Amino acid sequence: MSHGPATPLTAATAGPLSGTAHVPGDKSISHRSLILGAMAVGETRITGLLEGQDVLDTGRAMRAFGASVEKEGETWVVHGVGVGGLMEPEGVIDCGNSGTGVRLLMGAAATHGFAVTYTGDASLRKRPMARVTDPLAKFGAVAHGRSGGRLPMTVVGASTPVPVRYATPVPSAQVKSAVLLAGLNAPGETVVVEREATRDHSERMLAGFGAEIAVRDTSDGREITLVGRPELAPQTIAVPRDPSSAAFPVCAALIVPGSDVLVPNIGLNPTRAGLFETLREMGADLVYENPREEGGEPVADLRARFSPDMKGIEVPPTRAASMIDEYPILSVVAAHAAGTTVMRGVAELRVKECDRIDAMAAGLRDCGVAVRDGADWWEVDGRGPGGVPGGAMVAVHLDHRIAMSFLCAGLAARDPITVDDATPIATSFPVFRDLMETLGASFR
Repeated sequence: MSHGPATPLTAATAGPLSGTAHVPGDKSISHRSLILGAMAVGETRITGLLEGQDVLDTGRAMRAFGASVEKEGETWVVHGVGVGGLMEPEGVIDCGNSGTGVRLLMGAAATHGFAVTYTGDASLRKRPMARVTDPLAKFGAVAHGRSGGRLPMTVVGASTPVPVRYATPVPSAQVKSAVLLAGLNAPGETVVVEREATRDHSERMLAGFGAEIAVRDTSDGREITLVGRPELAPQTIAVPRDPSSAAFPVCAALIVPGSDVLVPNIGLNPTRAGLFETLREMGADLVYENPREEGGEPVADLRARFSPDMKGIEVPPTRAASMIDEYPILSVVAAHAAGTTVMRGVAELRVKECDRIDAMAAGLRDCGVAVRDGADWWEVDGRGPGGVPGGAMVAVHLDHRIAMSFLCAGLAARDPITVDDATPIATSFPVFRDLMETLGASFR
């Protein structure tokens, strides 16, 4: 789906943020719930699904593949068609802004003997798809796209797929998940080896749906083995709340004087919680309350309070995969800390919805913050609490996380910060403005 006209939004210094922030459901788990529910036999029921545009586009795609996906009250109900039962869509699959959606869908359909054409918005059409279509070719799928492996792209699925062993060249949960989803409808064992562990929602959820999947550490890295052509059993899924969305009210509370915000029911899967670990190392007053497990995922309530004594640190590059989407908002926190924060091993940020290193560096510089960057690193010189001048109009390049990061920055800067387009926020966090204003944020 395409975005409407650009809608600028300005954030100005407000009083303390306080209250409870009920953030939306986890986006990664929401996508996978719909896809695996559609590949199971019977009725899967999902509560807490993120109803952002990205996930709704994935739900629409699963209908096009022949599954029934409907909302009944607060529950989403998916009647699946079984592994190998996906149907050829009648039209083009439009994935809007969602890199996760399009790459997982390509994987799920790649071992079915029909062609599917995928497209997306202007941002998604710039993003590289060869990282997924290259391993899918090993199953026998053939991709025809624009130069540079970009959308629109038609993928002709393998009519007689073969099992694959694939070592991921870069840490990417999307690539790993696409290969595993393709392996569902291939005979024998499909194996993925990743040198650095990435978020493991696919492995957890595949096991929950009844797939035979094994994970072990080897000298080559983390090895995931999936036995193909299982009969997936329908599930009842309660989606935990999204740690990537929680990052925004948490980080805003840390930098706005006097703030005290509770963010309940946040998924703390260790492959996703790197930001919170990093913030605590910087000296943030961030506490995990009521830790527990829900639906096979660790969960806790996060309490974040204004933290004037935060210090810049060097973030371990090995942590990048567990917080890759959170570096933009981390850089905002870094601007309000004392000293320099160094972020390395983050080349993946250059091929997200936009070049996130370039976008954040440019915006922070316009707001009076010193930033240095290279191909796979950047560093931010902190100006301490209340030290960021602000006063800029920032280009977000159709990227929801850039927009939300600078709106949070504006709540603590000396002068208001404006983002040139707030509409992309709806792709992942449609209630962001309302939620933040309920806590005391000032937007106009």
